[in-house]
Amino acid sequence: MNEQDNKKVVEQLYNAFETGDMTALLRLLATDIEWRHPRGQDIPWGGMHKGHQGVIEFFRVISEAGEVMQFLPGEYVAEGDKVMVLGHERIRVKSTGLVYETDWVHEYTLRDHKVIKFSEYTDTASIIDALKGK
Repeated sequence: MNEQDNKKVVEQLYNAFETGDMTALLRLLATDIEWRHPRGQDIPWGGMHKGHQGVIEFFRVISEAGEVMQFLPGEYVAEGDKVMVLGHERIRVKSTGLVYETDWVHEYTLRDHKVIKFSEYTDTASIIDALKGK
């Protein structure tokens, strides 16, 4: 796959997320996907999630914990089998009512038109503060 094809796969993934189409999202992921979110401390959706079931669990937990107010993928940078996306989000934590806002970088590794690895890099302190009611 070339870099533009990889970028298109990741764009399709964000479109599926935006429309809530989990079936379309899973079709873009390898069955043995490694999905990582930084744990920090006390982030319920943090850590490593493996396979489609792990990704489903990740989205279940994050949707139970927070309400997405803004989720903005911005710049896409593709090189080789990697796509990096720079973005921003604002989330209201349901249990505390507090809102956290943070920039992030999503790193995707692709093979054969599928995402095989995802890692997020973000400000975990702001997430933890909102979860703890600070």
